[in-house]
Amino acid sequence: MRAWGQRRADDPMRARVLRRLHGPRTVRWRLTLLYGALFVMAGALLLTFVYLLAHTTAGVSATPGKSTQVVGGTPAVNAPTLTAVAEAARSDQLHQLVVYAVVALAVMTVASLVLGWVMAGRVLSPLRTMTASARRISADNLHARLAVPGPDDELKAMADTFDAVLARLEGAFEAQKQFVANASHELRTPLTLQQAIVDVTLADPDAAVRVLRAALARVRAAGQEQERLIEALLTLARSQRGLEAREFVDLAAVVRDRLPDAGPGDADLRVEARLESAPVHGDPQLIERLVVNLTDNAVRHNLPSAEGSWVSVWTGLDALGRPGLRIENSGPVIAADQAAGLFEPFRRLGAERVRKREGLGLGMSIVAAVVAAHGGRVWARTRPRGGLVVEVSLPRYVPVAVPVPAPAPAGVPARTRAV
Repeated sequence: MRAWGQRRADDPMRARVLRRLHGPRTVRWRLTLLYGALFVMAGALLLTFVYLLAHTTAGVSATPGKSTQVVGGTPAVNAPTLTAVAEAARSDQLHQLVVYAVVALAVMTVASLVLGWVMAGRVLSPLRTMTASARRISADNLHARLAVPGPDDELKAMADTFDAVLARLEGAFEAQKQFVANASHELRTPLTLQQAIVDVTLADPDAAVRVLRAALARVRAAGQEQERLIEALLTLARSQRGLEAREFVDLAAVVRDRLPDAGPGDADLRVEARLESAPVHGDPQLIERLVVNLTDNAVRHNLPSAEGSWVSVWTGLDALGRPGLRIENSGPVIAADQAAGLFEPFRRLGAERVRKREGLGLGMSIVAAVVAAHGGRVWARTRPRGGLVVEVSLPRYVPVAVPVPAPAPAGVPARTRAV
């Protein structure tokens, strides 16, 4: 029983030894064997060619003449004897040539393996350096880079590509950390408010029904704010995940159903709309959320009613034939360098003169995520007199042509027609 257990314990070590014996696992060994195999094949072909050439040359030179020569009155050796001697000498020479060639090939094979090992190590040295540097990079030091020097070869191109991936990962990690921190802060605020309302109400043992109902109403309002924030976060996550299905959506129809509403106390808000057909290939729910967020922001971040606030909405095809949406509104003056930051999560400009101050800070980031999921573009620019212009460009819907069956010839029954 102990021997069986000891054998089981030695199995991993035995497996590692067998793997090492069965074949090389490193690229350096593979390159070395490849170099050696190519040298052996080339040397064998060269020696075969030399052997055949020597065999042919020796056969021609060893062919004797038919006449018998007389030297000093003594007849020379006859032709058959000369042929036999020449054949024996040629055979010995070819045998020696083969032996010397095999020995030379064996020596050069060993030398080629050694040189192949050395050269493979020199070629793979930058790769080992990049591997060691990549292993030292983790989530805590994504700012580090390989920064491989040298000529613009394949290895440097691979290192530069890896550095570019690290840069994108660093940006994504930083954005995720900032988003989590902001989301935690936004969720903690209504929770803290609820806790404070409950503590203050419980501290008064003689609280009247009116006070209790008011406290419950405030707690309910804080819970509704949490619900809106969670729904916005889920919408943002769904938009960033991508689209599962696409279908025809008329952007003009969606905007027409979601035109900005002045609401109570905002009768002076002027809404101008010029809606032309804009066929889009996308997700109807996400497109609707995009329109709702843009129109709500245009109304919320606007001037007070008494100062002539207005909102302008346009849909149609741009100069390149792509469907687009443009929403422009009046409002406080915004610095031009702050327009790009509006699409960041939980970004608020904090202007003093706005129509409404409610908002979660996720509306424009959801717009950017929806547009990116559809493969479109969105950009914002500020107006010198105040307000903002947001333009969205989305991919156009291209209907798929359905093949229509050709009419059957006259006299052919209807049941045989192609469908």
